[in-house]
Amino acid sequence: MLGLLVVSISINYIDRGNLSVGAHEISREIPFTPSGEGLLFSAFFWSYSICLFLSGLVIDRFPVTKLYAAGYLLWSLATMLTAGAFNFVSLFSLRLLLGVGESVAYPCYSKILASRFVESERGFANAWLDAGSKSGPAFGVLLGGLMVEHWGWRGMFLVLGAASLLWLIPWTVTARRLSPPPRPTVSVAGPPPSVRAILGCRAAWATFLGLFCSNYAWYFLLTWLPPYLVMERHYSTHAMAIFGSLPFWGVAASSLFGGWLSDHLIRGGADPSRVRKRFTGGGLLVSFLVLPAFLAHNNAISLALLIAACLSFGMYSSNVWAITQTLAGRQAAGKWTGLQNGFGNLAGIAAPYITGQIVGRTGSFYWAFAVVATIAVLGSGCYFWLAGDIREIEWAGRA
Repeated sequence: MLGLLVVSISINYIDRGNLSVGAHEISREIPFTPSGEGLLFSAFFWSYSICLFLSGLVIDRFPVTKLYAAGYLLWSLATMLTAGAFNFVSLFSLRLLLGVGESVAYPCYSKILASRFVESERGFANAWLDAGSKSGPAFGVLLGGLMVEHWGWRGMFLVLGAASLLWLIPWTVTARRLSPPPRPTVSVAGPPPSVRAILGCRAAWATFLGLFCSNYAWYFLLTWLPPYLVMERHYSTHAMAIFGSLPFWGVAASSLFGGWLSDHLIRGGADPSRVRKRFTGGGLLVSFLVLPAFLAHNNAISLALLIAACLSFGMYSSNVWAITQTLAGRQAAGKWTGLQNGFGNLAGIAAPYITGQIVGRTGSFYWAFAVVATIAVLGSGCYFWLAGDIREIEWAGRA
């Protein structure tokens, strides 16, 4: 089950990032300005963020494996149909549909992991999922760029969408054979907490704001890194496909190491709260290196600094959902994740659009990188100072 989830989240991020890979070629057939490009990049997150709030509410009412399969089918079809987009409106609409399908993913992941993994295992389990989410853009930029070079952007969307449908076969077989999740080691009294109860927790808002800040940086890279390498650094499409994938590989590798190391420290007796907060807060703080990466004149130095920032970001991302699952507990993991991801992915609307406005008005990416670095530092503070102690909340007592 975990292996299939890792593969699926990699596909998830390939599909949400492939527009940026093909953007330069698409603009030759469907013209748009940098501002219009930013609007297209943000379209996915309009529907994705709204539907995340809804999916968090319904996650406890439907079988999680079936709900995830339905969302997966929808987003794969949206990817495949993008090959037939004929104008700006059709392209924008299909990105909205993609967001609807992918909105079920993270609430389903969180509910499955909170039910089947204990505290000392969640860091590594989440790290595998996070590595999948970071290797997705790496594969997407590398393979997608090569596909665009040989088959054009329409061929890229058609092949990626059709091939991803094959994942549903092993998922359906595995879901049918899956045993019920283990019973919790401690009894849980009372009904699941309400949305109001979750929104009344300071720790919840720390995770909401922290995810928004980190997502701003992440979605900036996911949507604008390929165009930046082509427009500002003057990489060819082939060079962009190869070198543009390296920062994402760095995040994936760092996330796996960070998840393993954090669990190792906890099993060795370290306080789980301090471990999780140091990895998340410290990882975001060092991600400030994205700004020096832009300022470096030499392309090799710039890429090295960017990879270093992404390595630090991976230490953060390997632990962020382990914090949520610990705080929420099995009772509220799905609902909390839906709310957190809904708030956090508003950054997916803001980052691409604001970047497009900055680039369109200034003709440079400088202020775009400066905004990313500043927001990453603010996100670090959410985990260091706002989150408080990372312990499971006693929901029944707070009702």
